[in-house]
Amino acid sequence: MSLNADVNTRPEYEPILQAIADYVLTFQVEPGEALTTARYCLMDALGCGLLALRFPECTKHLGPLVEGTTVPCGARVPGTAYRLDPVKAAWDIGCIVRWLDYNDTWLAAEWGHPSDNLGAILAVADHLSQRRAAAGEAPLTLRRVLEAMVMAHEIQGVMALDNAFNRVGLDHVVLVKVASTAVSAWLMGASREQMLSALSHAFVDGQALRTYRHAPNAGSRKSWAAGDASSRGVRLADIALRGEMGVPGVLAAPQWGFYDVLFSHTNKDLALKPEDQRQFRLPRLFGSYVMENVLFKINFPAEFHAQTACEAAIILHPLVRGRLSEIDRIVITTHESAIRIISKVGPLANAADRDHCLQYMTAVPLAFGTLVAEQYEDAFHAAHPIIDQLRDKMQIVESPEYSRDYLEADKRSIANAVQVFYKDGSSTEKVEVQYPIGHRRRRGEGMPLLLDKFRTHLATRFVPQRCLQILEACRDQDRFEALAVHRFVDLLVI
Repeated sequence: MSLNADVNTRPEYEPILQAIADYVLTFQVEPGEALTTARYCLMDALGCGLLALRFPECTKHLGPLVEGTTVPCGARVPGTAYRLDPVKAAWDIGCIVRWLDYNDTWLAAEWGHPSDNLGAILAVADHLSQRRAAAGEAPLTLRRVLEAMVMAHEIQGVMALDNAFNRVGLDHVVLVKVASTAVSAWLMGASREQMLSALSHAFVDGQALRTYRHAPNAGSRKSWAAGDASSRGVRLADIALRGEMGVPGVLAAPQWGFYDVLFSHTNKDLALKPEDQRQFRLPRLFGSYVMENVLFKINFPAEFHAQTACEAAIILHPLVRGRLSEIDRIVITTHESAIRIISKVGPLANAADRDHCLQYMTAVPLAFGTLVAEQYEDAFHAAHPIIDQLRDKMQIVESPEYSRDYLEADKRSIANAVQVFYKDGSSTEKVEVQYPIGHRRRRGEGMPLLLDKFRTHLATRFVPQRCLQILEACRDQDRFEALAVHRFVDLLVI
């Protein structure tokens, strides 16, 4: 055998790819908490998308790539009149759902927003449902959409538990692409081989860098990156169903595989053997854990690591609003992930920069008692210099306990505390919030407010009669699951 040649023995598909494929192709989502939560998640994500349509910086991205394009049985974009091919529709739906940083969240070693996958799921399901109805076949029902959401949440969330893509500078939308690829292929009727091929190509793709989420480059790409990823998932699923060969050794191939090229040091903090440091770890089997424990952003369109800081600031607002000029310093006690992601000083260049700044997201509710999307805009920021004055007085302190509890499987807290100190030596109490209102531990308190959020967002786009029709369609779990996808989407378009 020549020493100057590669061994060209084609491997089996990577075990992690086989685990994802077998999960999607065989898992049965049982009635219960996961499907109920998925219905709430669908409503919330759609509401976030409708609200985003008020912002021209978002809507400029929407619509067909070629004006006037007509797509038979085209997928619709909620809140608009667009009827697009499923790939572009997934882009648009994903873009509006994520634009305001207001949809659900998952926090672990990696972060992300699992309902970002709704772009792919709803676009594919709406298109297929219309095609089936046009052919006289049974349309897809919303039960199928909810099942796809449960599985997409699970793939993205379980992959995020121990695998920190952020540690190597990659953005979490790689997991949106993988999950969207899997469930899109499933909705399209992929075989196991086609599913594996599609998943392998999701990892072959060059992956997005996180730099557009962080100082000094934070900007609006973070608001459409998930739409881009979910759209790519639809495209890769379609390519695989056309018979395209896969790349079985995409992850572990020496020198050329994902682990060696892009994931070479992410697990060094986990005390693993050197040979295991480059591999994905799955600490639990795929099921419905992530959907059942997903985090909702109920009160604030803000990066999730700041949600409890915003709650604490709201509590303090009545006490400090008349004494803002007397403040000497503001101490925010937080966890390591918040410090690494969203703690920043200096000028803030745009709305996307501001909604990823812990100090800004605390200063606004402290001063005004609210935090809404419009308060990130340039005009609001320029009109209220008190925001930057408060930012300049903030000190960020890590609590080791908060950092530990953030990663504890039975806690998953996202704790922050805020305390204000005055120039005369007095201070407020230290207001600590361990679990945000969107946490599973606060479901009873949070779900009525989540429904109120959905009603409010519907009213920004539809007349009262249409709002009532949509709310009625969403009210009962069994009736919702039985509704044809395209009939539900009919209610959501202009």
